[in-house]
Amino acid sequence: MAALPEGTPCWADAMFTDLEGAKAFYGDVLGWTFGESSSEFGNYTQAYSDGKAVAAIVPPMPGAEAQSAWCLYLASPDAAATAERIRTAGGEVMMGPMTVGDFGTMVIARDPGGVAFGVWQAGVHVGFEKQDAPGSYAWAEVITREPGKADAFFPAVFPYNVQKMVGGDFDYRMFRVGDRPVLGRMGTEGAEGDFLPPEAPSYISVYFAVDDTDAAIGRLTARGGKVYFGPMDSPFGRFAAVGDPQGAAFGLIDLGRTVGERPATESVR
Repeated sequence: MAALPEGTPCWADAMFTDLEGAKAFYGDVLGWTFGESSSEFGNYTQAYSDGKAVAAIVPPMPGAEAQSAWCLYLASPDAAATAERIRTAGGEVMMGPMTVGDFGTMVIARDPGGVAFGVWQAGVHVGFEKQDAPGSYAWAEVITREPGKADAFFPAVFPYNVQKMVGGDFDYRMFRVGDRPVLGRMGTEGAEGDFLPPEAPSYISVYFAVDDTDAAIGRLTARGGKVYFGPMDSPFGRFAAVGDPQGAAFGLIDLGRTVGERPATESVR
C-alpha cells in the first residue's frame, strides 16, 4: 500500500483515560474490534472494522492530563520539512518530528487559530486500511473561530487548492489535493452567532461512516454519549455532531442517504 498524497487525511487516533470504556463505547457504536495494546508504544491500541485498521486509541502519558479528543493526521513525505513550514506559516509544533519505530514519523501541531492536528510520514504504517464505508473514516473538517487564519495556514503548509461553497448562510471551504476534496473548513459564525459553546476550542471534526445515523445515535446515547447537532439530511449524507462519554467530539454520517443537490462551488486559490 503506497503512501497517500501529501495533505491527505491518513489516520486518526484519540487519547482516553478509560481505555476499556472507550473500547466498549466505540465497539458498540461503530462496531470496532481492538488489537493488543502495544506496551512499547504507550499501550497504543489499534481499532479494526472488518479486520482492517481504521483508527487507534491510547491512554495519556504518565503525569499528563488532557481532554479526550480525536486527532486527524495529514500525510507528508517529509515530516521535518512539513514541521518547518508549519512554523513559517505561524503555526506551533507541539511534538516531533518523532520517529515511531519503523511505523513512521509523527508531528503534532496547531494552526494559528489553535486547531490541533497531526502530520504522518509513513513507514510500514501507511494509514487507514478502510475508508468511506460503515465503521471507518469518511470526512473531516476544520471547525474554527478564525477561518481567515486557517485559510492562509493550511494551503501554505500543504499543496492544497481551495474552493468555497456559494450561497447559504454559512462559511464553508474545501481544501483539495488535485481534484479531490480532502478536508473541509467551517467558520463558526452563522446567522445566529457562534455555534460552538464558549468553552469549546476550535478543532478538527472527524466523521466516521455508519449504515444508519439514527440507529448509531441510539446506541451512542444509550452508552452515555451526547448529540450536539442533528441528525440532519444533506446532499453529502445524513450526519450528526456527537461526543463520547469521555468528551471526545466526532461526527457520524450515513453516506448512502443523500438529500438535495450539492451546493455550487468556486475556486478561490
